[in-house]
Amino acid sequence: MSIDTWTPERVEQLQGFVVAGLSCSQIAAQIGVTRNAVIGKIHRLGLSPVRPPGAMARSCPSRARDPRAASPRKRLRLLWSDGAVAPETGAGPTAVESAQPCSLLDLAQGKCRWPVSDASNGGTADFVFCGNAAIDGLSYCTGHARMAYRAPARRRA
Repeated sequence: MSIDTWTPERVEQLQGFVVAGLSCSQIAAQIGVTRNAVIGKIHRLGLSPVRPPGAMARSCPSRARDPRAASPRKRLRLLWSDGAVAPETGAGPTAVESAQPCSLLDLAQGKCRWPVSDASNGGTADFVFCGNAAIDGLSYCTGHARMAYRAPARRRA
């Protein structure tokens, strides 16, 4: 980028586009510079995008209520609050019976992806995945989710 990139005219255009609510990518395309150049100039000028608070959240209202669309941490908290995944009591993980073990080729959507192997063979000869029904939106069944994720720590009073 040359020193003459940000002429007074381009800075004025930039300010107008920011006030109009254009994204940095859109502004970059209009002015003819990179998106990073736009972000840097906006930062140096002390401008901020003019978007009402929560505009992104309002653009997709169903996402906030759908547990599959939430982050894994939020999904697990919802599951713990519903009792579907009981938090570990500290007694150590319990063994999970894999009723439907499957190979990598047989592993499909909705099956538990917890790796199971026979340690006596070095773990390679009989390597399979759990294959039980996975919790909706997670990669593991209930038993393996208990082993993989810990319950959120409770705050002390």
